[in-house]
Amino acid sequence: MDRKTNLMTWIDERLPVSSFIKNHLTQYYAPKNFNFLYFFGALAIVLFALQILTGIFLTMHYKPDALHAFASVEYIMRDVSFGWVIRYMHSTGASLFFVVIYMHMFRAIIYGSYKQPRELLWIFGVLIFLLLMAEAFFGYLLPWGQMSYWGAQVIVNLFATVPFIGPDLAEWVRGDYLVSDATLNRFFAFHVIALPLALAGLIFLHLAALHSVGSNNPDGIEIKQTKDKKTGIPLDGIPFHPYYTVKDLIGLTVFLIVFTAIIFFMPEVGGYFLEHNNFVPADPLVTPAHIAPVWYFTPFYSILRAVPPIFNSQFPGVAAMGAAVLILFVVPWLDKSKVKSIRYKGALYKKWLAAFVLSFLILGYLGTVPSNIWGQIPNFIPFLGGLDLATFVARIFTIVYFSFFVLMPFYSKKDKTKPVPKRVTY
Repeated sequence: MDRKTNLMTWIDERLPVSSFIKNHLTQYYAPKNFNFLYFFGALAIVLFALQILTGIFLTMHYKPDALHAFASVEYIMRDVSFGWVIRYMHSTGASLFFVVIYMHMFRAIIYGSYKQPRELLWIFGVLIFLLLMAEAFFGYLLPWGQMSYWGAQVIVNLFATVPFIGPDLAEWVRGDYLVSDATLNRFFAFHVIALPLALAGLIFLHLAALHSVGSNNPDGIEIKQTKDKKTGIPLDGIPFHPYYTVKDLIGLTVFLIVFTAIIFFMPEVGGYFLEHNNFVPADPLVTPAHIAPVWYFTPFYSILRAVPPIFNSQFPGVAAMGAAVLILFVVPWLDKSKVKSIRYKGALYKKWLAAFVLSFLILGYLGTVPSNIWGQIPNFIPFLGGLDLATFVARIFTIVYFSFFVLMPFYSKKDKTKPVPKRVTY
């Protein structure tokens, strides 16, 4: 044996590298019929690594101090070598991370990747989504610009609406009576240490669950049920490496073209990725005319604004906003369809899915604009006179959003499905 073989043998005796590569790459058989929607899982891992790497370089120069935070960001942008590139990579990566995650979740919904035996895989995925939202929220305050400060102020104050414990809970989250230096320090600690570690653990569990039950496919067929009698290899499967590693590299190349184009030509993306008010230092005495979260939070923020207060309490809106995310956990048990993939589901399910996607997009847009942007409904209209038109539209699509989930046991069971083939199709 040559030196390379001897070295690999020596490593394998102490760390099972070869068996790991076999079990999870060269001998992990994935369905043959993956399409472009399966790029997004690999892209999510790449973006997580990118955010960690760029975050490390940013923390070398960032100061989590209310007096110096904004100036340190300006120092990174102006004086640190290629600091502006690193900062824009991190900010653009955060937004594109959510684009990738939303597409990844959409693919799971249309192909039924949450159904048996992948319920736990889906739950880990939703937990990752929740932690990503928390990670983005904690990082949102760190630039200490106007929108960072007031956006965090508004979101933290939502905790104060919780009955009985609200004020104490909001004070505990802030670490002070107002968003201040103490808030900035604890948000920094959560953003750079606690949540990335938790996310890394959940991603590992997500991948472990995936490789345990196997990947789903656009047909929703379990390829393990049809194996070669001699080798035990799935007849409709191919090794993940090299076939899908090469295919993922093509998706990564296209993604990097878009990623670099945004960084070098439009890093703010018209104020959606980086708000214009965040280029102004935080001023507790000057409130921006319109306070809104980053675009990836706006569908849920729109739901919050759509729900009217009860007894001058905003808690119903906060509860609805939380429920809009938490309801994702029970999707595997809400879907009563006999088939997994949308390819073999009927028109009823497809119409409801289209309504859900439309509601999510419209709610996302309405969350970025002031509630009075379209004016008010005329006073002569009963029950609705004087109500902001945008708020009324948001309420309609909030109902549509929740109806997709609440009514799923009924329309998915009633839906007429097509016969599912025994083997995967192309």
